[in-house]
Amino acid sequence: MKAIWNNVVVADSDDTIKIEGNYYFPENGVNQEYLEKSQTHTHCPWKGEASYYHVKVNGELNTDAAWYYPEPKEAASEIKHHIAFWKGIVIKQ
Repeated sequence: MKAIWNNVVVADSDDTIKIEGNYYFPENGVNQEYLEKSQTHTHCPWKGEASYYHVKVNGELNTDAAWYYPEPKEAASEIKHHIAFWKGIVIKQ
């Protein structure tokens, strides 16, 4: 699977996890140079507290376009060290 924004592959992995229609990429499959920490946090009742990244490609910023669970609840433990994308970032095989 690939995560693409502004014609740039920001993540690429054969080992994604699909939950609730979202593909979670292992950290080692994500090109960290395109991520900037965000101060945004949200809460999921069964996954826990999510943290966000902005995605920056070719000078354009996509605010809070990636998220991850630093300490997911036990029910979602498989997505620890994984990052998911949204806000116009295209996921392709």
